[in-house]
Amino acid sequence: MSDPLLSRVEACFEQAEHFFKRPFKRPAVSLKLRGQKAGVAHLHENKLRFNAELYRKNTEDFLRQTVAHEVAHLIAHQLYGDRIQPHGEEWQLIMRGVYELPPHRCHNYEVSRRQVKRYIYRCPCADGVFPFSAQRHSLVRQGRRYLCRRCRQTLVFSGEMQVV
Repeated sequence: MSDPLLSRVEACFEQAEHFFKRPFKRPAVSLKLRGQKAGVAHLHENKLRFNAELYRKNTEDFLRQTVAHEVAHLIAHQLYGDRIQPHGEEWQLIMRGVYELPPHRCHNYEVSRRQVKRYIYRCPCADGVFPFSAQRHSLVRQGRRYLCRRCRQTLVFSGEMQVV
């Protein structure tokens, strides 16, 4: 785990404790988030997950904005409970009042799209091509059937795959 990231998480908690004059329970922190999200706060598990790739590529802003954003979710949950909106008034007040940061809901980091494999299915009635996701292909292998909308015959795996 990266020391600057953990240090920033701790600093955010200390800032909130000073502001609210009360202690907050520290979360488990991991860098095991992938995809388009920069960070996720798991409120009931008191856990923060961060995207290592986005952290590496956007370190300065990530430490300043993203870490505070996710910590603010945990602080809001510990203060106000379950009945608040994720990016509602309470969270926004923490972002502005405690961290003196704009309460942006989303990051604007450049995200590289991963390549996705598609499994090509065909219908006996036509030349139609039906690209299935890995999840849908797995369901077919477990016995699920998908039908052509036109002729109602079962779509069949062609043995072909493509990467998009």
